[in-house]
Amino acid sequence: MASSPKQPLSDSQYSAGFDILVRGSGWKTYQDFIIPQLSQLLVPLFNSRIHVSVLEIGPGPKSLLGYLPGALRRKVRTYTAFEPNGLFDTKLEEWLCSASETESPLPCLENPPIIHRIPFVVEYSVESGTYIGTTDNDDKYDIILFCHSMYGMNPKHSFIERALEMLIERPRGGIVVVFHRDGDLHFNGLVCHQTASFPTGVVSVADDDEVLDCFASFVAGFVMQDVDVDKAIRVDWRKVCRALGRCEKAHPDQLLFSSPNVMMSFTRHAITLPELSAQVPLVKGDKTVKNGGARLHRPASIIRPTEVRQVQQCVRWALKHEFALAIIGGGHSGHCLWPNVVSVDMGAFDQVHILTAGEDGEDFGSNSGSLVVAEAGCRTGDVVRKTMAAGITVPLGARPSVGAGLWLQGGIGHLVRLYGLACDAIVGAVIVSVDSSQVLYVGCVPSQYRPAGAVRPENESDLLWAMKGAGTNFGIVVSVTFKSYAAPTYLTRSWVVPLSDNLEARLRLSEFDRLIASELPRNVSADAYLYWDAGHLHLGVTIFEPSTTRLTSAKPRPTPAPVGAIWGLQDEFKAVDGVGLFETEMYMSGMHGGHGDGKTSSFKRCLFLKHIGEANVVDRLVAAVETRPSPLCYLHLLQGGGAVGDVEANTTAFGCRDWDFACVITGVWPRDQDGTEAARSAVCWVYNVAGGLLSLSSGAYGADLGPDPRDAALAAKAFGPNRPRLARLKYSLDPGNMLVYACPLPKAPMERKLTILVTGESCAGKDYCADVWVSMFTRCTHKSLTARVVSISDAIKREYAAATGANLSRLLWDRAYKEQHRPALTAFFQAQAQQRPQLLEEHFLNVIYSAIDVDVLLITGMRDEAPVATLSHLVPDSKLLEVHVQASDLTRRIRRGCHGGDGDDGDHKDSNNSGSNLTALDHRPSLTFNNDTIGHEMAERFAEHYLLPFIHEDLQRLANMVRRLPGFPRPGTEFRHVLGISQQPGGLALCTSLLQTHFTGDWAKADAVVCCDGGGSVYASALASRIDIPLVLIREAGKLPPPIISVIKPLSYISSLASNDSREKRIEMERDVVHRGTSVVVVDDVLSTGETLCAVLRLLDEAGIDVEDISIIVVAEFPVHRGRELMRQRGFGRINIQSLLVFGGA
Repeated sequence: MASSPKQPLSDSQYSAGFDILVRGSGWKTYQDFIIPQLSQLLVPLFNSRIHVSVLEIGPGPKSLLGYLPGALRRKVRTYTAFEPNGLFDTKLEEWLCSASETESPLPCLENPPIIHRIPFVVEYSVESGTYIGTTDNDDKYDIILFCHSMYGMNPKHSFIERALEMLIERPRGGIVVVFHRDGDLHFNGLVCHQTASFPTGVVSVADDDEVLDCFASFVAGFVMQDVDVDKAIRVDWRKVCRALGRCEKAHPDQLLFSSPNVMMSFTRHAITLPELSAQVPLVKGDKTVKNGGARLHRPASIIRPTEVRQVQQCVRWALKHEFALAIIGGGHSGHCLWPNVVSVDMGAFDQVHILTAGEDGEDFGSNSGSLVVAEAGCRTGDVVRKTMAAGITVPLGARPSVGAGLWLQGGIGHLVRLYGLACDAIVGAVIVSVDSSQVLYVGCVPSQYRPAGAVRPENESDLLWAMKGAGTNFGIVVSVTFKSYAAPTYLTRSWVVPLSDNLEARLRLSEFDRLIASELPRNVSADAYLYWDAGHLHLGVTIFEPSTTRLTSAKPRPTPAPVGAIWGLQDEFKAVDGVGLFETEMYMSGMHGGHGDGKTSSFKRCLFLKHIGEANVVDRLVAAVETRPSPLCYLHLLQGGGAVGDVEANTTAFGCRDWDFACVITGVWPRDQDGTEAARSAVCWVYNVAGGLLSLSSGAYGADLGPDPRDAALAAKAFGPNRPRLARLKYSLDPGNMLVYACPLPKAPMERKLTILVTGESCAGKDYCADVWVSMFTRCTHKSLTARVVSISDAIKREYAAATGANLSRLLWDRAYKEQHRPALTAFFQAQAQQRPQLLEEHFLNVIYSAIDVDVLLITGMRDEAPVATLSHLVPDSKLLEVHVQASDLTRRIRRGCHGGDGDDGDHKDSNNSGSNLTALDHRPSLTFNNDTIGHEMAERFAEHYLLPFIHEDLQRLANMVRRLPGFPRPGTEFRHVLGISQQPGGLALCTSLLQTHFTGDWAKADAVVCCDGGGSVYASALASRIDIPLVLIREAGKLPPPIISVIKPLSYISSLASNDSREKRIEMERDVVHRGTSVVVVDDVLSTGETLCAVLRLLDEAGIDVEDISIIVVAEFPVHRGRELMRQRGFGRINIQSLLVFGGA
């Protein structure tokens, strides 16, 4: 067989294998991971550019870009590909060059696509010492994409380095994106910009010899030239496929193969690791960490700082190049090492210091006992040994090898009922800020352990609060200061109860909960284990009784009464100190021959449970152990209550306080099976059990969680009521998400409730009104809302000051100085606008991102050129309003002469419109406020009547009724089922009520409600009935009696996606149902592209209805499709358009 050479696959063989890979479940990986991840990654890049150029390596028969949302696809103006497969390149060209624009995947290409029918190849140049391309291609690209096209490319880093050279350099450089099967992707020191994983990917292949032959040769990448040899190897490959593939009862004729996927992106900064390694030592050789999953990851490098300043240098490097960092403490986290990411090993910070009150004149404040300062590289065992020698202890975790990550995120040990969690004992910390690289200290940190230059931050109380339960998310922790307690000796008693069947298991576990655990005093705790051993189910129980008096095994105390009465004498009794306690854990020595000495690897997730003896909980626990994929898997129940529940949920970041037991779901496999299907099955079992228990739980433990998408549901229950506060702090303290590999926190309210653009002429009082309205939002709402005023014109002032040397502070606050510079400032703005066509959009987004942590943002200094229509697509998840402030010429002249105010907002406009005349505008503001009166009473009344309703809880109730359906009606689309509101209990009544109350016009002056066939008619008919005015129907042609008037209507956005029929339709209305001068309100379910509403408005125009007599109100708006802008371009900009809800999807 060795003498028969391998033969590369032909184009048809490769194509057949590719089809098997991407059909069915294989396509689901694209649908659920690749397409959404690429969309999310590219949005910021696409938003920063007018046109985008793309190079795709090995796209196959269709470009991945063709499945992106339409707004992204329309940005692609130049497309180039390397596709060596002759069948694929032809199909790709035909697909991209579709004649119909509605069918074209990239409809806005300026030139035909360039498809190189050759491989993308690089070779090593001895002269330059670098890898160079063998093709003559000097073009530069915004995006270079490798989607499952790097197989066979070696060394892989050389291809990425070549691609990086082909990226454009400005405005912010381009990006290289790689999608690949997880497990064999290493780039030799190149550093990823972003990563994502999809561990649940699956490929389904028919269990058929011919199909398996095709699939196996595609995976191998070759066939054998000799026919007989090829037949023999195919037989072997079929055996391997059937051995590795798994079957499910629902599809017994299919073999399922795990196909985890990863995404990695690189910028031109990917090659900058030497810059860091020149300043901070590298770990020599391989770093051994405890976690089996982490051991499989190959980081770009592991940096081991030995001084605090070197930790700062790591942060500065990451900030400069926009990289994330992984942190190694105890090495138990599965995310401390991450592929092609730099890990910071804190192992050199391994000292434990003990200070008694009054030592060296130190004031410990309310902490009268000894303090323990543990550096971030310490293990729990190190701390326990040193403190025990001093007669004290800290309530840390149950394993000696866990490190600071566990303490900072909770820390559940056998003293939780007596002293609380490890994080509850934290009184201070030293942290390197990942926002500024500044060294900070918070709380009580003895002066001798504060690094030189360390400062107390202004938000000290917030940061210390976050350290106590979520501390790995907010900075790189250098040391933690704990309060201490008297060191106890522990009596441990253990029982192992064999269980004959599931019924007895339920009985015994219920018995343990009701009659034993619940009766124990708070200084005593009980652990339970549910596991299989030697073919039988067992319940193992250990009771821990700490005491500060000396105890010995020679004089055992009586068995606690409830336990003795039920189970008799214990199987094992020990008296141990804090160090010996570690070895009394049943899973270390009593189960499966012991799990110690590195024989096994494990994967854990932890949920908090109450009333484990109740039937629904017991049944799920027993069923979970029954479904274990390995005999070594088990459930560990650690008792809580006591001191844990004494702390209010919002006192620390650890918000899950109401639980009886922490249920640690533990998947275990032999260590020599790391990375195999056995390990993956154990991990899947853990997640499946956790998912089944989640609805019964009172929370999840955040210490184990990370960027794995399966952790998202658990992370949502990890911090109880504290998640919103933690989200805000995350964006404040780690705005670049440098610590992305910590427990995931929700995004700060980027779903801002409201953004208000305050426009108007100089001295109309815009700034004054904005300040009044901000105070109304913060004072007059039941919820704790944050609101802020920001001037967009400040951005151009900053640029002007930087370019001319003008005094920025005086430009911002000194009216006279600002007026002196106004001509030059205006000329500078106009010149910049000419050079940068998207200047306004750029400044607008800068303002939006600078205020990401507020619920209501008011922006002043905005020009009057239809800003809602122009800008709403940039903030598609936020309600965007324009409030136009106007005042008479006399009032404005008086204000200009008397005081300062908002004379600065002319920087973004050039207009002499009278403040009291809106007819000069080519659009209709959302709201108009006449500001001719003195004082704030009218401004407050305006806010109460017109602005505060936009943040009313009923709108959120309505939004919650709109179901999200990803991938419908086709991949890449995120559909929102707005019409489904009417199918929810109370939905139609709520929606109709809000349409009535939120309408800013006068219903008394409305003569009719107008609606078009479709979803809008459901809401319009109910609204017309509620208001008691006629309903004017607009229907498809042929459904109304004559005489009628009609116009052509293009398909709606969703209809165009769902149907292959691109024909336009005609809509009509009866001729005499409305007359000239009639005032109408058009009601629809959605505003998307605006095509349907434009057709309706043309029909009303045919009927003689003036635009001034038309208002529009819709249930939901999708600003990404820029429907308002289309309507403005077609002459309908002066119509008042309102929407109750806004969504970023389809």
